[in-house]
Amino acid sequence: VQLQASGGGLAQAGGSLELSCAASGFTFDDYVIGWFRQAPGKEREGVSKIYFSNGRTIYADPVKGRFTVSSDNAANTVYLQVNSLKPEDTAVYYCVATWWLYGADWEGFINHGHWGQGTQVTVSS
Repeated sequence: VQLQASGGGLAQAGGSLELSCAASGFTFDDYVIGWFRQAPGKEREGVSKIYFSNGRTIYADPVKGRFTVSSDNAANTVYLQVNSLKPEDTAVYYCVATWWLYGADWEGFINHGHWGQGTQVTVSS
């Protein structure tokens, strides 16, 4: 299983970025892809996830209405559109894949997930 996140950068508060996660090495319909972030001095937190099999999406409360996760199954790529950015969104963002059953909760990604390298998002006020 390989995952490669990209698209991070520097943005102003209120701005937008699109993060991408290129995935390979697994049967996509059996997996769920999650986006996590980790700010300095804080634990990793799940922000969104998407099931390849049916496109179902889940969002954590802090990002609802601002972040949108989508997938291009033909390209084996998952996207995270991040809008209305806030300084507290500053973090390293990771994509992670796990079997759909393990991905029922955020802990399943942490305990059973395949993690890609992160991409830094920095939001200036």
